[in-house]
Amino acid sequence: MSLPLVVAITGATGVIYGVEMLSVLKGLGQETHLIVSDAAAKNLEIETSYTLEDVKSLADVVYDNNDIGASVASGSFRTRGMIVAPCTVKTLSSIANSFTYNLVVRAADVTLKERRPLVLMVRETPLHKGHLDLMSRAADCGAILLPPMPAFYHKPESIMDIIHQSIGKALDQVGIEHDLFKRWSGHDRKEQLRETLRIAT
Repeated sequence: MSLPLVVAITGATGVIYGVEMLSVLKGLGQETHLIVSDAAAKNLEIETSYTLEDVKSLADVVYDNNDIGASVASGSFRTRGMIVAPCTVKTLSSIANSFTYNLVVRAADVTLKERRPLVLMVRETPLHKGHLDLMSRAADCGAILLPPMPAFYHKPESIMDIIHQSIGKALDQVGIEHDLFKRWSGHDRKEQLRETLRIAT
């Protein structure tokens, strides 16, 4: 049986990334341990039609963000890693500075010190130098910075296709197999030849 994955949803816009990730992981049979911040719970009401109970029902284990004695607060509790989706700048700042004032940050800090993958889907734009410095500091500690930036080589046809591509990239970082988007496999050689001939003529 695979180790559980810790998923945290914080109060940045884009809580759908966390919700849909939980849904996908449930479908894959991957055990998930969930932490939802108070701000994330408010954003659920603003941005989606999901209730907090709907989201909690997608996870195998749910923790209170104030429960610093939870199992995921200890490095002796083994996990396959942690994904924060989305990740606020406040959470990023706390992780980068080891300011473990709540369970999200403590669990992230534990993930880093145990050398497990920590994926931060930072959701903010535009970015000033302070944000970039925090990202650099977190990366120096071992975090993987993965802002949900849409790609288009897989020819998305819906918003969910775009969301799934970002989720898939995050799952790649923790070694979870999926088929959420079509992977790039190189140029079609015949199409490339046709384009070359078109330009030449």
